[in-house]
Amino acid sequence: MDRVVNALIAAHRANIDLTFERAAAIDLAGRDVLEAVQMSVNPKVIETPSIAGVAMDGIEVKAKARITVRANIDRLVGGAGEETIIARVGEGIVSTIGSANLHKQVLENPDMISTTVLNKGLDAGTAFEILSIDIADVDIGKNIGAELQTDQAEADKKIAQAKAEERRAMAVATEQEMKARVEEMRAKVTEAEAEVPLAMAEALRSGKLGVMDYMNLQNIMADTDMRTSIGKVTDQDDHHNNNPKK
Repeated sequence: MDRVVNALIAAHRANIDLTFERAAAIDLAGRDVLEAVQMSVNPKVIETPSIAGVAMDGIEVKAKARITVRANIDRLVGGAGEETIIARVGEGIVSTIGSANLHKQVLENPDMISTTVLNKGLDAGTAFEILSIDIADVDIGKNIGAELQTDQAEADKKIAQAKAEERRAMAVATEQEMKARVEEMRAKVTEAEAEVPLAMAEALRSGKLGVMDYMNLQNIMADTDMRTSIGKVTDQDDHHNNNPKK
């Protein structure tokens, strides 16, 4: 009751139209009716925390704003509080910085933020009336664009390395498979070569291969081995002749 009476006295002295019923309703709604009347006469300054936005050139800009507000008696019941004002102004600052082509434009003309934000009617539905928005401080933050490009390049590098490692593993697996096949073929050839003497012996016993035929076959094999040996010696001599020692 004391707050309501003091609020009515302060409103009467300030020529503010405030009835007892409205003052009581404001008090019952949990608002400090006396503080509201005093704020209607003496506007309050709300300072926002440092709010960061990124311009189109990728540079982060941080700004602090001072919001001068006056209590709206008619909207005290059911109107949003200071937190809503700060949140709306912060959103306006971020969008204004984000719409700037260059961060230098914001630094050179910081009042573009306050003008743009003030024209959005951010006090709608709140218990206050915004009188002015002043930019108190503007600072340069990180180069967000460069950091994003660096992170993307690092991600691309890791992807390329993973793909290269995958290709290397596939090549190693293919090489091992080829070696296994070669060894398998060599084993089959060795097995087949081991069966040749047995087959020749069986042919001799059964009469399918004569003794003279066997001797001619041995002579052909010896002649082939001799020609192979001569060819190797000739290749070695040509190599030495083409690469004489100094």
